[in-house]
Amino acid sequence: MHGEGISWGYGFWSLVLINAAIFVFLALSFLTPVKRREWRSFGLFTAFVVALFTEMYGFPLTIYILTAVLGSRYPALNPFSHASGHLWITLLGGGAWMSVIIHLISNGLMVGGLLLMGVGWRRIHAARGELVTDGLYAWMRHPQYTGLYLISVGMLVQWPTIVTVATWPALLLIYSRLARREEREAEAQFGDVYRAYRARVPMFVPRLTRAPEPRWSER
Repeated sequence: MHGEGISWGYGFWSLVLINAAIFVFLALSFLTPVKRREWRSFGLFTAFVVALFTEMYGFPLTIYILTAVLGSRYPALNPFSHASGHLWITLLGGGAWMSVIIHLISNGLMVGGLLLMGVGWRRIHAARGELVTDGLYAWMRHPQYTGLYLISVGMLVQWPTIVTVATWPALLLIYSRLARREEREAEAQFGDVYRAYRARVPMFVPRLTRAPEPRWSER
């Protein structure tokens, strides 16, 4: 749709499909959901990804909302152009240098998240149901979920939107709840061994140094 030379949507729907499919496929491969609660959590992540790329390449809903609220104060001559769609650059008045920094940070977070998920998946797959406490799992109890969080933060840095910013806390909450439920199941299966592991290893964010092995008399 056009009016007075202004495009009211990006319309790059093939890029929406391709980018969303790539991230959903990679996350699906590394998380391998099986149970219903795992699929529900993954469904929210899928919605997050689709919403992000829809606004990045398809229809800029966030721009419509902000221009309606700010009116002539919105700092872009053509707010509906794809070049003006990046909120960090538009609202903070950045130029090419800010674009480079944003892409370095966001891509670094997303690549790091994918690596965490991939390495964590390989270690779990190789263990064949046994408790894993070495490698990445010696630093954090849920590196795959930490990786997913890094990917989602990278996406927010890359192209923030109202929908994804509003959805992100729910994504964080639902995977935190899923992790705690998995830990209760692991405690029931592995008992004191898992309780000792949980006592010394953080859940999502690794410590700078590893905690000492706890004595069995300590809780």
